Amino acid sequence: MNIHESAEDYLETILMLKNRLGAVRSIDVVNEMNFSKPSISIAMKRFRENGLIEMDNDGYITLLPPGLAIAERTYTRHGILTRLLVQLGVSEQTAAEDACKIEHDLSDETFEKIRGFVSQE
Repeated sequence: MNIHESAEDYLETILMLKNRLGAVRSIDVVNEMNFSKPSISIAMKRFRENGLIEMDNDGYITLLPPGLAIAERTYTRHGILTRLLVQLGVSEQTAAEDACKIEHDLSDETFEKIRGFVSQE
């Protein structure tokens, strides 16, 4: 499955909600991302079909290992890029918004250099 930016955002949001709420349902993703219920429903169906998530009978979402790996990678990139931008003097809110845009397009090589630089600070 070719993972697009929107899919990375959905999976990252599921991970963040799981960390914050303990359990996640589609409506939580709808409320967090301000997307329509049909959009989230279609995405969750595709994720189930591709083995990225599973949903129990009560509608609770669990990230499966491939989905969790994508979510954690995106979440880690977001955090490190946000820290870098804040260190450069960008406001926390703008840094978080910009990091979300950058995290998807950065090469692994460039990201590893940024990670090394941020960890030295």
